[in-house]
Amino acid sequence: MNLHTLKAFRHAIYGCFERAGDALFNTIDALLTEEQARSFPELALSPCFERRWPSLYEAFEDGRIEEARLKRVLAASLPRPEAGQCLWTGVDTTGIARPKARTSADRRAQHVHNLPACDKPVTYGWHFSSLVVLPEQPSSWTYVLDQQRVGTETTASQVALEQVARLCQVYAEPIITVLDRAYDATWLWCQLSNLPLHGSLIRLKLNRCLDRAAPAPPGKRGDPRKDGDKVQPNDPATHGDPSGHACVQGEPGRSIQLTWWQHLHVKEARWLELSVIRVVRPHATHSERDPRVSWCVWIADPHADLVPIALGSIRRFSQEHGSRFQKPSLLWGKPRLRTPEQFERWSHIVAIAFNHLLLARDLVEPVLRPWESKHRPATPQQVHRAMGKWLPQLGTPARSPQRRGKSLGRAKGTKIGRARRFSVVKKTPKLPQLVPI
Repeated sequence: MNLHTLKAFRHAIYGCFERAGDALFNTIDALLTEEQARSFPELALSPCFERRWPSLYEAFEDGRIEEARLKRVLAASLPRPEAGQCLWTGVDTTGIARPKARTSADRRAQHVHNLPACDKPVTYGWHFSSLVVLPEQPSSWTYVLDQQRVGTETTASQVALEQVARLCQVYAEPIITVLDRAYDATWLWCQLSNLPLHGSLIRLKLNRCLDRAAPAPPGKRGDPRKDGDKVQPNDPATHGDPSGHACVQGEPGRSIQLTWWQHLHVKEARWLELSVIRVVRPHATHSERDPRVSWCVWIADPHADLVPIALGSIRRFSQEHGSRFQKPSLLWGKPRLRTPEQFERWSHIVAIAFNHLLLARDLVEPVLRPWESKHRPATPQQVHRAMGKWLPQLGTPARSPQRRGKSLGRAKGTKIGRARRFSVVKKTPKLPQLVPI
């Protein structure tokens, strides 16, 4: 990525803003330069934000973004893999907590991770599904292709399917999608198998039950068996003889043990041929974020080389690292915007700012603290520190603000009513019925 290409990317992004584009683009530059900001209004202190702090809220209230065009621009600018390599993508949901926002619509319950033991680790807010490009080496350097809110009338699996399907329409190279255990659903597996993907790698729940191919008919009266012996991850007695295994050396002194079972299926969709992979990393901490044993299902050609595919399963952790950077450093969950539509615009702005850091990391000299190593690859935070001095070289397509004079204010006699209150949506949506084939 050179300087001219990055300038073209910025102008293409600016063209996606249909209304309040100047203020929205100033917000992107403020996110990139005001790295000490810890609240939403503090972004107005950046020299790149040429307006006053109320314009921040006004921009997300009145602004409009052409989302279809934005997704095409992001897909056209994504980092391309090497020749002959697949594009590894990941989809996961992130919760934005809004437990006390009674004037915000379409909130639902969400589980709160990493809390001390309590009776009900649940809060309320919005869910966002993120489609990102995963780096070859696990790190925070993901590239956001799409941020979409998961409404209360749909499920995360349906939104993930829409995002992957749109990417297949605009990207012709082979794609591998990596999904977490929350997407362990037969309906989604069947839908992904119909997309022009190179394959899908999905982490399995330990109680998921799969079946081997049916044995040959015994020649006796009655219907022959439709399913063979079962395979269940949390029941070693059902594992039987695997189809293959391998031991691969990862980092120095750290080996990875791979085992796989091929030609499996589920009873709800016997036509869908699956491969199950077990990845054992003896050096892992055996925690929720760093499991020692992981089980995945591969939905694609069962004769593919499963060793590099299984090794690619650890790329999934990069998406979590990227999200953890966006929340505190790019203030993803900070603004107290009232409507979900306003927060959707803010999520797009955060994704664009994060992609700026990735596209500019080879052009910027990262700023390191005295205790940070100079021999490791630069992190997003180190590049973020350098953007304040470097960004003015790019310029901005946003226009300077025009003086409008003193506002006339509200008309005489105008009454401001009480803001509408919304209840939390507690009904859990379900996936569509699986149509048998």
